[in-house]
Amino acid sequence: MARRFSSRRILRRRGLITLALNAQETEPAPAAYSPDPEITETDIWLRRLPPAFDGLRIVHLTDIHHSLYTPLEDVQRAVHLANLLRPDLVALTGDYVTLSPVYIWPVAQALGKLRARLGVFAVLGNHDFQVNPEEITRALAARHIRVLRNTHFALRTRSGSLWMVGVDDLWWSADDLPGALRSVPAREAKILLCHNPVGIRQAAEHGVDLVLSGHTHGGQVRLPLVGSVYGRSKFGERFVEGWNRVNGTQIYVSRGIGKVLVPLRLGCPPEIACLRLRCP
Repeated sequence: MARRFSSRRILRRRGLITLALNAQETEPAPAAYSPDPEITETDIWLRRLPPAFDGLRIVHLTDIHHSLYTPLEDVQRAVHLANLLRPDLVALTGDYVTLSPVYIWPVAQALGKLRARLGVFAVLGNHDFQVNPEEITRALAARHIRVLRNTHFALRTRSGSLWMVGVDDLWWSADDLPGALRSVPAREAKILLCHNPVGIRQAAEHGVDLVLSGHTHGGQVRLPLVGSVYGRSKFGERFVEGWNRVNGTQIYVSRGIGKVLVPLRLGCPPEIACLRLRCP
């Protein structure tokens, strides 16, 4: 049986990643107030992946939370590091701002500098719905980011299609996965962007191949013996961070970039996930 998953984490100090990944950088990296995110490189095997997409690199960013706790310089730094990974596709899975609409257009402008051969795809999170989902959608779209709100987009090749599917936030009962999948061929490969990892259950029922989520911050504060303080769900710690699966549906939950509730992370560094899709 073919392997389905492998992963390695590389914690890079500020500046070293620039030398290691891009010796031909044309503009200086922005300064950052916080430690660099951890780069998590992960291979994921998808049984129905068309051969033309074998090796496709997806950079997954989530839970930016631009606010007083996550200044714009941190967002710019994350974008810079993401671009150094030379993604084929970027997936953004929500919570771009916290509490105030004044952060919407600045964070959209920063994320608009993401570069990927096949485009940048996004969904909204619960904090986005709390602030102003329509304005966030407009701001991201103005920066050529495709926001998937209960809809889909096909990446087509001669060997088959890979479907990018996105749903609105589960907490706000705004999600409509059956509607998002309408007209998507059941037998073709599907990647679902869903802010909340609880959506894995419904995704498995609808034959989704891979789910990309955030929301949990990986716990944000992780204590010995206690585990994660933030991000628990009715599934406990099973879907707080990293790779998992339900039946034939795989999921990757990123720890994200920003912070909420308290202005720190403890035992839980921010993360940029770089996922490489593989044919078995």
